[in-house]
Amino acid sequence: MIFRGLEWVELAKRLLFSCLVLLLSACASSPAVVIASKPMVVPPMLKPEPPKWSESNLLSFHNQWKGTPYRLGGLSRNGVDCSGFVYLAYLNIVGDKLPRTVNSQRILGKEIPRNQLKTGDLVFFKTTRTVRHVGIYMGNDRFLHASTKKGVKISSLNNIYWKPRFWFAKRLKNPTAEQNMSIASLVDHVQQQDDL
Repeated sequence: MIFRGLEWVELAKRLLFSCLVLLLSACASSPAVVIASKPMVVPPMLKPEPPKWSESNLLSFHNQWKGTPYRLGGLSRNGVDCSGFVYLAYLNIVGDKLPRTVNSQRILGKEIPRNQLKTGDLVFFKTTRTVRHVGIYMGNDRFLHASTKKGVKISSLNNIYWKPRFWFAKRLKNPTAEQNMSIASLVDHVQQQDDL
């Protein structure tokens, strides 16, 4: 059988129409019923708690920095100052940033009596009429700090040098919220404290 040009086009149209009808009728048929298995209960992801202050993680941090010399403004193992060391310890152990200077760190948190100190509290000292020093309380009357003469070390609050120079201690609950004070009020507060 020989198809002419027009007959061939007509045959192709019918074939295409038949395929289209078949295809559309398949779409119109009722869908297959799928029975879902029981939903799997996935427990919610718990946000991991930041590391807590402990004597062991302070000792570990001390071992990493032990013997690092004191250097005013320093933030590396080539040299670090007291507030820089506290800044780095807080960042490393707790994961939060503190202000960088003693004067800025001393206005954070809640003042704590010396007999209620807990590991992680900041301890402040007046070493001269104008110079201030900060360290981190470790428990058992010891604190970790960057000493001007011996670098990073652990000292006793009852040490003949440190005991009479103890000024106050602070406990930081939420330093990031407290840091949101405006610069102007921060400077005002520090100046008022210096006048006391």
